[in-house]
Amino acid sequence: MARNPADGIGSRREAREMALGLLYSAEAHNADPRELLAAQPVPPGDYVGLLVTGVAEHLEQIDALIDRYAEGWKADRMPAVDRALARLAVFELGHVPSVPTAAVLSEAVELVGDYSTDRSSRFVNGLLSRIAEELRPDAASHPDPGA
Repeated sequence: MARNPADGIGSRREAREMALGLLYSAEAHNADPRELLAAQPVPPGDYVGLLVTGVAEHLEQIDALIDRYAEGWKADRMPAVDRALARLAVFELGHVPSVPTAAVLSEAVELVGDYSTDRSSRFVNGLLSRIAEELRPDAASHPDPGA
C-alpha cells in the first residue's frame, strides 16, 4: 500500500518549507498569502494550505504574541524570513495540537538556520519557547518523549 505523502514527519517539514516560502513571498509582494496559495499551478497539499490559511486568518493574534514575547522587538522589525517562520510556528503551537511542541520548535529552528542566520536561530528558538510555554503549558512540564 502506498504511503500518503501528506502523512509523516518528512512531509510536514516540506509543507512548512513551502508555507514559509509562500508567506515570505506574500509579504514581499504585499499580497494575501491565501491568494498566492490559490494561484499555485499544482495544489501544494493540505498541510501547506492549513498553515498558510491559518497564519493569514490569525495574523493579528499571532503578531500580538510575537510582539509580547520578542523582548524589545516588534514583529514588523524582524527580518522577513524570521517573521514568517515565527508566524508559522506560533500558528502551529496555537492551532495544531496534534503536532508535538518539540517538533514545532525544532523544525522552526532548523528552518531559520537554513534560511537566516545563526543569530536568528537563537532568537527564534527563545521567542518560540516562551510562546510555547503560554500556548502549551502542559508541554513544558511533560515534554514529548518521541521528540
